[in-house]
This record gives sequence, C-alpha cells and structure tokens, in this order.
Amino acid sequence: MKITYAALAALLASLAAAAVASGAMGGPVIRLKDKQFGPILATPKHQALYYWSVEKKAGFKIRCTGSCAKLWPPLVVKSAGAVPRRLEGLKGALGTVRRPDGKLQVTYNRLPVYTYAHEGPNQVLCDNVDGWFVLRV
Repeated sequence: MKITYAALAALLASLAAAAVASGAMGGPVIRLKDKQFGPILATPKHQALYYWSVEKKAGFKIRCTGSCAKLWPPLVVKSAGAVPRRLEGLKGALGTVRRPDGKLQVTYNRLPVYTYAHEGPNQVLCDNVDGWFVLRV
C-alpha cells in the first residue's frame, strides 16, 4: 500500500484535531486538586481559575473589562479549537465566548473564566471575595 505525503499529512492533522478535541494534547485548562477546595479548574501552570457572579447574574455576559481585567486577567485562547469541549473528571463543558475586545475567552458551563493577577501557582486567595469564586469541579 502506497501512502502519499498529502494523505499522511491529512491523517496526522485529523488525529491532532481529535486529540485536541478530546483534551489528550492538553489545553488551556486542567483539573487540579487543591488542599482546601478540592478539585478546581486551573491553568496548566497551576493558576486557579475563577468566575464572577456578576456575569452569571447578567446572563453570562462579560462585564470584567478595563481595570477589572487587569486585576482578573481573562483566560484567552487564539482559537476555539484550542479548547476541548470535555475534560476528564469534569461534569461541565468548556467553551469560548468573544470578549468586547474581540479576543476569545475560555468558559466553563458558559461562565467566562479568569485568573487573579496577585496569585501564584497552587494558590487560591480570592474565593468568595467581591463576588469572585474559584471554579470547583
């Protein structure tokens, strides 16, 4: 059986796309076990992810912009394809939403997700602070 370079490239591209969609190649979000909060969502660098209750009450619309987004940096990606819909161990679904500045922000169960600028890896400093909550999964 003879395989052409184009056929091989197409096969590899489809396998890579399937791996990204299933979360096998990683992505912008991981499930992390925190000593205090149990399983939470985090970035691959172990920075906790949060949602803002104001956006939940506003029908999942982004309200954290400007100085808010400097303190609470949104988790943005270059393409929706970089975000697996499902991640092992998560009950909910990941996705993206377009921010007012045009960037794509990661969502969990439709909630836009953010990090906290003054937090390092493996820290959760702002759960239930001014309407911000760590994403427990």
